[in-house]
Formats: sequence, C-alpha cells, structure tokens
Amino acid sequence: MKPFLDENFLLDTKTAQRLYHEYAKEMPIIDYHCHLPPDQIAQDLQFGNLTQAWLYGDHYKWRAMRTNGVDESFCTGNQPDREKFRQWAATVPYTLRNPLYHWTHMELQRYFGINDILNADSADAIYDAATEKLQSPEYSVRGLLKKANVKVVCTTDDPIDSLEHHKAIKEDGFDVKILPAFRPDKAMNVDNAEGFNAYIGKLEAVSNTNIADFQDYLDALKQRHDFFATMDCSVSDHGLEQIYAEDYTEAEIKAIFTKIRSGNELTLAERLKFRSAMLEIFAVWDWEKGWVQQYHLGALRNNNSRMLRQLGPDTGWDSIGDFSQAASMARFFDRLDTNNQLAKTIIYNLNPADNELFATMIGNFNDGSAIGKVQYGSGWWFLDQKDGMTRQINALSNMGLLSRFVGMLTDSRSFLSYPRHEYFRRILCNIFGNEIENGELPADLPWTGKVIQDICYNNASSYFQWQPQSATSLAPVF
Repeated sequence: MKPFLDENFLLDTKTAQRLYHEYAKEMPIIDYHCHLPPDQIAQDLQFGNLTQAWLYGDHYKWRAMRTNGVDESFCTGNQPDREKFRQWAATVPYTLRNPLYHWTHMELQRYFGINDILNADSADAIYDAATEKLQSPEYSVRGLLKKANVKVVCTTDDPIDSLEHHKAIKEDGFDVKILPAFRPDKAMNVDNAEGFNAYIGKLEAVSNTNIADFQDYLDALKQRHDFFATMDCSVSDHGLEQIYAEDYTEAEIKAIFTKIRSGNELTLAERLKFRSAMLEIFAVWDWEKGWVQQYHLGALRNNNSRMLRQLGPDTGWDSIGDFSQAASMARFFDRLDTNNQLAKTIIYNLNPADNELFATMIGNFNDGSAIGKVQYGSGWWFLDQKDGMTRQINALSNMGLLSRFVGMLTDSRSFLSYPRHEYFRRILCNIFGNEIENGELPADLPWTGKVIQDICYNNASSYFQWQPQSATSLAPVF
C-alpha cells in the first residue's frame, strides 16, 4: 500500500517519477487564465485567517458543503470564519474521490507544511497553524504567488474596468507579471434591455462618450480595447454557451441596437444576430493587435433562480450544458480565416462529450503560420480533475500534437490553488512514464523531458510572447 500524497503521488512507475522530479517539478507557472482579484494583489493583501484565504469566493467548496447538508450561512453567509472552517473540515472526509480531497491536502502540504488529514477533529489545530503562518509577510498574496513560482498571472476584466490596480502593481515593480484580459461578455448580453442599457451607461461614463447609435457603441468599445492594449493586455476571453455565427447584415445590427437602446426587448433571432456580429468584431480587433483569443464554451449558468436572486452569479449554481458546438464554431472560424483575420485562439469545452470535437476542430485552422496557432485548451472547471485532464490529454494526443500544447491554467479565484499545476504535471508525467515502461514510447528521457517542460511552461511562454523572467529567477519554495 502506497502512502497518501507522498512525493510520488500519482506517479505509478519509476520512469514517471523521474520525468516529474527531474523535468516537470521545478518549472515555473504561467497562469494565463484565472479570476484572481487584482485589487488584492495591488494592496498585497494579508489574509486574516485560513477561511478568508480558502473559502471566500470558492464555489467548488460551497457546492460540496451544501451537498453535505451545510447551511448557506456557513458558505456565503455571516457565520464566524472559524465556524465556517469547521463546517468545511467536517465536509472534507466526505469528498473522497472528488478532486477537492486531493487539492485540499496538497495545498495544506505545499503552502503550510501541514501533513495531517483535515477533518472535524483536526480542524481547529490546522486552522490555527495555517492562520498563524498567514500573518507573516511571505504569506501575503504576492508572497503566495512567489511561493508557487508563478511568473505571469492573467486576470479576467470587463471592458469598463479601470485597470487601476494593474497600473499600481506595475508601478510597484512587482516581479510577477499581472496582466489584464479583455472579457466583453456583458457587452454582448442583450437578453434584457434594461440590464444592457445600464451597462451602456457605465460604458459611456468610462469612455466619456455619448452612445446614441451602434457606431457610437463600437467606438466606445474600441476605445476600451485600445486602452487595455496600453495596459499590456494581449489576451481576450469569452465565456459563452456556444459560439454565435448567424448570418447578419450591417443594417440589421444597427436596427437591432436601436431597438434595444430604445428599451425594447429583442427576439431570439435578433439576440443571436447581435451576438454573432459582436463576436466577429471583437475577434477582428484581437487579430489586428496580435492578441490571443480564448473561448470557454458549454457552461449552463445560473440554474437555480431562487439562489441567483439571493446570492447573485458565480456562487455555485452552474453546470455542464449540452449545447451543439461544431457547426457554428467552424462557421465562425472560417469567416475569420477566409479574410486572414483569425488570431491565435484557444478553445475550451465544459462538456466532456465534446473532447474529440474540439481536438479535431483545431486542426481545421492550424495553417502553419504559427506553432499551435489554434489550441485545444486544458480541462476546464468541472473537468480540471484527474479523469478530465487525462481525457483531454488523450484526445489531444490522438488527434493533434500534445507536444505543442500550452498546458495548464488555474481558472481560480484562490491564491492557494497553484498546486493544481502540480496535479496536472504529475498526471502528464504518469501518462508518458507508463507508456515508456510499456514499450509504447522510446526510453528517450531527455527528449520526453523536454516535451514535458515545454507543455508545463515553455510553450505558453512562446505562444503568448510575454517574455517573463528566466526560470531560475524565482525558484519554487514548496
């Protein structure tokens, strides 16, 4: 029987162990998509306790606690932080075989040197020990990023965001790059006229313009896109149910905008046409600037309307959706490619039934103009676990070039989530190691090790062209 979570965790063979410890382990991290709050990085926040660092904003944990019968007041409510932690600790033993069980104990080990199993009996001792460490300067949010050997963080930002915190971080000279990403989902959301016009009001204020017609709207958004570029942004991101690629005319879009700007609700056909037009316009702007565009597809969001009204979005009421993806995605990319306006692109699926679809879609538009120009993104959200990562790696291996993959990201709101990169790297090394020992791959560890290092870090560094500091400047301290 192997010990739980030892140095060879998830590494079944001697070759897998060598690949991880000699090649993957020390590689830095480029977190090119996450939801870390830039204001906390700007102020170099010091968490008051482990609950604040671990449970605030973590809907993964909230969903598990709710399923375990924990009252909402201990998840998003106003119960004392220690009591919230006790409820989480009592839930952890019931998360066996959920990735939360692995992540929880990896984070306790890597950040705090705590090897105990978290449960109701150990809760207070672990809470006190971790909270005490969180008070020291090296455990500020910037210290946590350095501790995880992170080189680049790319946050997720609305076009109306001021990016003042990114500016402050850069002026501070913080040696981890904190970059914005342009995420204009709200600028395409025309499901509700009142909400859309309220968003336009905010856009008018931040762009200091009056938006009367569709051209005014585009001008204001383009101003924000240009502003983001001045703030070192070179990535866009979209979180959509599916790609929109309806046929439309310029006259139709202008009329649709006038209709909703007047406070009238749109038909379904009008909403789809408007989203299709905006998605294409944003993609062309990205291509013009040489940005990388990302499409996270397939989430069915805000399913519990009662809890949405009570708590708002992003509080743990989303699931995998079963949307049709292939035809519209192909049509959208083909429109851009026909005009030679397809930027570097990463596509992510949330429904595992779409793995092979996405893995083959990228090959339709990899035209040799850039290495891995169109990427099949890593296991995302509900799929960033052992089985999901393995299936994504296998689909990409079978139908594309895993060796050119830009690797893992956190998609997280937590500064303690970076062991997920280690989790991915162990799984990756185990796959290669097992196949080498089975005689399915040659026992050329230097070459295989190079491929693994490329997937862990080098491919992303080259793809995004952020030119972060050398790999030796921030050694891991886990």
